[in-house]
Amino acid sequence: MLWACILLPQLALDGVLRRHATPDEPLVLVDGPVQRRVLRAVNAAAKAQGLRAGLPLATAQAICARFATVEHDPLETTRWHDFLAAWAYRYGAQVSRQMPASLLIEVEASFRLFGPWPRMEALLREDLVALGFRHRIALAPNPWAARALAGVHDGLAITHDAPLKQALGQLPVERAGLPPEAADSLRRMGLRRLAQVYALPRAALGRRVGADTLDQLDRLTGTLATPLTCYQPPDHFESRIEFNYEVGATGQLLFPLRRMTGDLAAYLAGRDGGVQRFVLRLEHERGAATEVPVGLLAPERDGGMLFELARGRLDVVQLAAPVRALQLIARELPPFVPAGRDLFDVRPQQAVPWEQLRERLRARLGDEAVHGLSVHADHRPERAWRDHGQSAPAPPQPRPGWLLPQPIPLRERELRILAGPERVESGWWDGDVRRDYYVVETAAGQRAWAYCPVGEREGFMLHGWFA
Repeated sequence: MLWACILLPQLALDGVLRRHATPDEPLVLVDGPVQRRVLRAVNAAAKAQGLRAGLPLATAQAICARFATVEHDPLETTRWHDFLAAWAYRYGAQVSRQMPASLLIEVEASFRLFGPWPRMEALLREDLVALGFRHRIALAPNPWAARALAGVHDGLAITHDAPLKQALGQLPVERAGLPPEAADSLRRMGLRRLAQVYALPRAALGRRVGADTLDQLDRLTGTLATPLTCYQPPDHFESRIEFNYEVGATGQLLFPLRRMTGDLAAYLAGRDGGVQRFVLRLEHERGAATEVPVGLLAPERDGGMLFELARGRLDVVQLAAPVRALQLIARELPPFVPAGRDLFDVRPQQAVPWEQLRERLRARLGDEAVHGLSVHADHRPERAWRDHGQSAPAPPQPRPGWLLPQPIPLRERELRILAGPERVESGWWDGDVRRDYYVVETAAGQRAWAYCPVGEREGFMLHGWFA
């Protein structure tokens, strides 16, 4: 087995920045009691102003006059951890979030699908950059070693035990994931690298640092197999953003809406599913929330398409009161079947796929404004098509793509019969029909669908044209 560790060093801050309207301006996360507020994390702009994690808030305000503050919310950080675990489920069946601010993925079984590790690593990094999360990635034969190496060597990939032992030997003692008391004790003994620790007699080392530290050292080398708690993605998706101000126009909701639909698409890709219906809840200071349902005719999971559909529904909403929070709830998550595509796509680059155009029209014009054709169980051609309902099996004989509203005489002297007759006798209860249908070709090379009275070959009536 090969395990990839994705270390998320700024998980809490990245979760805030990706939903913040101005992430390039100075912003800090604050934590601690009211009397002793401290900076927990700072973004790049705040760091450039001289701010750093651990500073008291009063000191930071003396250094930098203007910066945004956001309260650190551990529960929100946990939700981001869960969201990324659901995303990572796309790349491996065994995903663990057991270690703080980290994701562990068993990836060797996925090489057949995604290609060798360098290609798979590039895909992981591409997704994480698009989602807005800073990261470090390492690969090792066991998850504990992958976690320890990711904190020191970003991009390191070790696939065998011999180089793993050498890499672990170079790790600083304080970066190996040992209990803090044991790491302090080892440093006081003058041990700086794990290679020095592994060289000590095991019995004597155990008396100094305890059994827990010995177990952790064995986990790093893979000698002690310790199972991980694997993550299982939920059967629904919920995301909520609370605003610090009142939003009075739906256009101001588009930025958070784009993020939320993108997160929904990442979640759906992780579980290899689609969404056919979701709800936008616009929460107000007073009164009931405004619910905006978004329904699709078929399951989809493209983030851009989901955003366009939700935007179309949101554009026609008249806000009864300012919005204080936006929530997206998706509970109907059926299997996703990708639409068939030609090997060589002949559509112009600016053309819109039919599925996306159909859903756009429904979002703009309403659910009842767009209909599809279905086959109806009736032998009479003029009654065999409906614009809604369940589709019956199509007749085995060819049918024209263009059926005339009313049959007209076919005034063509030179007709060549290509197929037929196909006799249609039906409708004695509401309009009796007795016809012999033929596929004929005109002198100009057009293929037509025409019929004559039963038993005759004269007086053709044109009923449709073949493409």
